[in-house]
Amino acid sequence: VKTGTHYGGFGRLRRVVIRTFLYAARASDGGNEMIVTQTTLSGYPCRRGKVRDVYDLGDELLLVATDRISAYDVVLPTPIPGKGAMLTGISRFWFEKFADAVPHHLIDTLDGAMPADLEPYADQLRGRTMRCRKCEVVPIECVVRGYLAGSGWKEYQANGGVCGVELPAGLTQCAKLPEPIFTPATKADQGHDENISFERACEIAGREVMELLRRRSLELYTRAAEYALTRGIIIADTKFEFGRRGDEYLLI
Repeated sequence: VKTGTHYGGFGRLRRVVIRTFLYAARASDGGNEMIVTQTTLSGYPCRRGKVRDVYDLGDELLLVATDRISAYDVVLPTPIPGKGAMLTGISRFWFEKFADAVPHHLIDTLDGAMPADLEPYADQLRGRTMRCRKCEVVPIECVVRGYLAGSGWKEYQANGGVCGVELPAGLTQCAKLPEPIFTPATKADQGHDENISFERACEIAGREVMELLRRRSLELYTRAAEYALTRGIIIADTKFEFGRRGDEYLLI
């Protein structure tokens, strides 16, 4: 689960949250602050993203969250100790939180006993790895916005709406929207994702599929936002991704 949580001008809150997450990541790893910027598992095909190393196990994938950090599609030179463990812990939390509402691809996070064939790489994998069911990724980013922030604010300033969704006049930056809106984006392999209308998303992925994913995304955002508020956090917007496995669409 990838979130795009915004804190607006609440810089102090953001720093507190980041410090708390990093402390939790170190604690969950037994205080081990070994920095992992790249993993190497012999014999397994690997694809490296900006932050994650993805290994193909046949019918499953290993998603290893390294301590690399990226901003605006650029990998920065200084890693953050414990960042990969923190990302994996957050993803696991939300997958388990949503398990009663939507099927997902997570099998386990390799926190305990390591499979025999992966034991030689335990130091690289433990606490930062998700073992997942392989899916055919739907090429649409399922973005839900509850507040007018980020690229949504810029688009609203330009045309009074976001991704073809008309909004009331006179809204201010970071204003809470009357109700959450679904604002899909293309899933770009290179460069930046592009905000698109729901109709365009239907042309790409199919109307029946997009109506299902829109419904699920709005439900998941509402549940996540309500829970986060009880913890003192506003989720301004977030992004869900889905993949097809057989006849099911899984949260990935």
